[in-house]
Amino acid sequence: MKRFLMARFLTATLLTLGAQAHAANLTVFAASSLTDAFTEIGRDFDRRTGNRTTFQFAGSQTLRAQLENGAQADVYASASDAQFTPLVGKLLTVRQVFARNTLTVIVPRGSAVKSLADLTRPGLRIVIASPAVPVGAYTRQMLGAVDRAGTYGRDYAARFLKNVVSEEPNVRQVALKVSLGEADAAVVYSSDLTPSLKGRVQAVALPSRFNQLAAYPVGVTASARSGPQARAFVAYLLSADGQRTLRKWGFRSAR
Repeated sequence: MKRFLMARFLTATLLTLGAQAHAANLTVFAASSLTDAFTEIGRDFDRRTGNRTTFQFAGSQTLRAQLENGAQADVYASASDAQFTPLVGKLLTVRQVFARNTLTVIVPRGSAVKSLADLTRPGLRIVIASPAVPVGAYTRQMLGAVDRAGTYGRDYAARFLKNVVSEEPNVRQVALKVSLGEADAAVVYSSDLTPSLKGRVQAVALPSRFNQLAAYPVGVTASARSGPQARAFVAYLLSADGQRTLRKWGFRSAR
């Protein structure tokens, strides 16, 4: 309880400092899967603090490469440690996990695909993310877990991958292919089943023993032009209101 109260006090203090400091223009680099949640969080944060927050959404690997090549940002929020941790101590000052996520398989509404076993049917068109994209890496980890279990026969991963017709640079592009009818199935994050997407797709059950838990780290960049406001933004993500918005958009708690 003492630790919880201390965390709430620290969060409130940082938000107050962010509000008291002169209003700033913040640039936040964030993984594509955070688009809806961060857009709402940004509006709420700016309304409270007077800041003006601009987001750049893309695959975490793309944003990392941009930072390494000198792109200016105040905050970086990634969908995986693989694209975040190598920057800590160089381009990022700290690492804090602010949300978690899981995978889901989506298919067009009314599809005959009902289970993981159906995904290896010859001729099925599957879209996934490329291996460098966090959700693409998690997808391959999930396939490895299925193979090890042997539940769906030998070489499940190989048969699944044989049906892959496209590997996309971010998870939103993966989901879009199914919603437009250009794919029969895809692996995305649970948070990608947004209200607008649910009208066009449905989820296929993914047993928890095969699923993957993705941790989302965030940090202030070493070159942040508005350090106090950037730290206040991170604090807001970890606050009760920020966490409530993230849960609203399908993310799991950071704790």
